[in-house]
Amino acid sequence: MKRSRVGSAVTAALAAATLAAGLAGCGGAQFTYVRDNEGETYFKVPASWPKVDHAPIQQMLTGEDPESETAKLRAQLVWSAAFDGDAKKPNVDHFIPLGDASADQPFVFSTVQPLSEETRDTVSLNVLRNAILPVTKSYRDQIAEQSPDYPLRNFELLADDVLQPGDGVRGVHVRFNYQLGATGGTHTFDLTAYLNEDDTKMSILLVRCSATCYRQRASELDGVTQSFKVRKMLG
Repeated sequence: MKRSRVGSAVTAALAAATLAAGLAGCGGAQFTYVRDNEGETYFKVPASWPKVDHAPIQQMLTGEDPESETAKLRAQLVWSAAFDGDAKKPNVDHFIPLGDASADQPFVFSTVQPLSEETRDTVSLNVLRNAILPVTKSYRDQIAEQSPDYPLRNFELLADDVLQPGDGVRGVHVRFNYQLGATGGTHTFDLTAYLNEDDTKMSILLVRCSATCYRQRASELDGVTQSFKVRKMLG
């Protein structure tokens, strides 16, 4: 009798789960689930956010000619993805929308980069903090000295946490503000960067939105950030 009741309970639970899944499917997918090529790094974004071409972002960050052999090799080794919260007019220029006051929607950029044996010994937590934009004071001072016309101004640090999620993975989470240009508005950037368990890869997620947008949509954007994980490969 006990086995029968247990079996009935399991059957009922499975039926309920199937029904719930069916009802969820009727409403369409709520999120787009994203993984890198090897499936170690993953996160989710709202399904309404279109994917945009990430190549111009890589070019902007590296300064490399896309026709150079270095850039072509990087494209083979580095995984990246970008999503624009502006569903009506998605544009890769919304990554850092200099001079575009109307760009008030979230933007997400993620990249996974392999590290050479030489590079692994030099990757500190501060390197992770500065992986996309200048965050630490020493690096910001260096950029200011080398590039007096650097368009990001009036830095404000909002949060800075060291992350140790387990399985040997470690990283940082930093949130900060920058004013975009001399007369532009203030935007909030949320960066999470991880090193995998054997220091062979650096995984990065950057979420950007205007400061007002970030305050108003904090729960939604935190959901994207908190979904960003790096797991240890089995086998």
